[in-house]
Amino acid sequence: MADLRLTHLTYASANKPLATVDFDPSLTVVYGASDTGKSFVAESIEYMLGGSKLNLVSEAEGYSQILLGLELDDGTPLTLLRVPETNTIHVHWADLRELVTRPSDFDVTAKHTARSKNSLSQFLLGHLGWDDLRIRTNDAGGTRELRLSDLVHLSVIPENRMVDKRSPVLHSSSANGKTAAASVMRLLLTGEGDAEATTGMNAGQRRVNKGQVSLLDRIILDLQNKLSTSENVQELRDRHRRLQTTIDGYSRAVETITQQHLNSVAERMSVTEELAGIEARLAEVGDLMSRFTLLEKQYRSDIDRLVMVTEAGNLLGFFKVGTCVFCGAEPEHQHPDHSERETTQLHLAVETEMAKTVSLLDDLRPTMRDLRSQLEELSSRREELKASAARLDADISVTRGRLAPLREDMDQHLEVRSAIERDLDLHQRIEELEERRSQLDGEAATPAHRPADYIPNRTLSAFDQVLQHTLEAWKVPSVEYAEYDQYKMEIRAGNRLRASRGKGIRSVLHSAFTTALAHYCREHDRPHPGLVVLDSPVVTYRGPHSDPQGDAPGDDVPMTSTVVDHFYRNMLTFPGQVIIFENGDPPHDVIAQARTHRFGLQEGDRVGFFPSRQVKRAGP
Repeated sequence: MADLRLTHLTYASANKPLATVDFDPSLTVVYGASDTGKSFVAESIEYMLGGSKLNLVSEAEGYSQILLGLELDDGTPLTLLRVPETNTIHVHWADLRELVTRPSDFDVTAKHTARSKNSLSQFLLGHLGWDDLRIRTNDAGGTRELRLSDLVHLSVIPENRMVDKRSPVLHSSSANGKTAAASVMRLLLTGEGDAEATTGMNAGQRRVNKGQVSLLDRIILDLQNKLSTSENVQELRDRHRRLQTTIDGYSRAVETITQQHLNSVAERMSVTEELAGIEARLAEVGDLMSRFTLLEKQYRSDIDRLVMVTEAGNLLGFFKVGTCVFCGAEPEHQHPDHSERETTQLHLAVETEMAKTVSLLDDLRPTMRDLRSQLEELSSRREELKASAARLDADISVTRGRLAPLREDMDQHLEVRSAIERDLDLHQRIEELEERRSQLDGEAATPAHRPADYIPNRTLSAFDQVLQHTLEAWKVPSVEYAEYDQYKMEIRAGNRLRASRGKGIRSVLHSAFTTALAHYCREHDRPHPGLVVLDSPVVTYRGPHSDPQGDAPGDDVPMTSTVVDHFYRNMLTFPGQVIIFENGDPPHDVIAQARTHRFGLQEGDRVGFFPSRQVKRAGP
């Protein structure tokens, strides 16, 4: 059986350091922290083997070449070079792992259509000896040639398809591809392709076909008339990328100025609140000062009156104890009813009241000094706050004035971007319709004999045994029996369809199905690339500092460490090439025997698939 082997995946650029990962001919495990590029590597492999779309991550911006190293069954090295978002693949008969500047040996198209004359699919399938195989596309017996994408879909499993409820054999949920998917499975399990039809279409079929083509032509023309520009897809994408860079710059500027505006508004509110508190305190202190000033005046007035009384009494002798100023009698000779007692008591009363008033005035003076100090401090703080408020009002006015034109310019750019995206969407729809039209043009006629519809039970049983043996080797719990249900085109495990199971068991069943299919094809010499790429086969989540163990949320069967360990150890015995992308650490004995790449933040880890920004490329 002819095989393909992957040797490396590399992103290259003249201005950025290489991003590369190499693969072992047997088992390669790329593991570590989430969000480090593992899934992106798996998606890039699928893209380089003829995929139509790759969602580029931000770290991939600036890389101009994607290189996928291959080794054919006879050991011949091969490098596929693809510029992101293009349909041309440049083929080099060499193992290239840096920026390629030499011309390619020849070029092929990544996408295969009925009109394709020189596609990657035809090139690789021709080298593997499978270019003459055909599969059925409809119930009437129409056929087409086997495509590389039919095999890659069943051997390279990105994370989004690993957990998808859709059957592993189906490309989409649309009913259009079910016949072709069932025919591919029949081909892989039985080795029997569908004969190319030789009778041609009858008159009715030709009329229907012609009507469909005519309708598609009208729809395509209508969509083309809706395009707002004559730019092609690549030019639109380039303009969209430049426009997005500009919009990102506006967005960052708006975000920065908005944050400054919000900070100024928040500070202005704080100043307003403090100023209101100070004004209230100033009013309170001012009121107290007014009251205490009146009280001080009253005390001084009382003291002045008491002093007057004392001076008048001294002048008239009212407050002298002794010889009577009126009759000259000595105190011992004065009459008991004499005014001595009255004058003495009056003198004492005046002195007592004077002392009391002076004491009250002395107590009032520190309070008034404290209030005057508070008035000065509060008045000074009020002036500072008023100045701050004026400055903040000016800042708010400036930021508001800067935001308005920025937002206006940004809105205009967003409108242009929306128009570009509408044109890109129209181009995509036109491309899909043109592909459908191409398929109608290239559809084969109804064959003279109706091809076989189903896979023989004996063949199915043989494959089911391989699938069951795989699950038993992995020690998956709660799966008593597993089989491929060709009528549902789905895996049935434990009397339940895979789609009805939890996320974790769906992933494990998809992985087991993919691995078992590769085993079966190798044992029975059936068409298969000979490699298996599995992204997140035993679903766990691992953050940069989190525990690598743990079950997938919402799963109905716990993915224990026993399953994980047996899965990896079983993969060491796989007869072809296996590449695994997973968060959790494989067992230590597997790490010792396999080629491993650990992505993460721990000591000794790679930061991720793409070098960190601090890394500088060595050499000229």
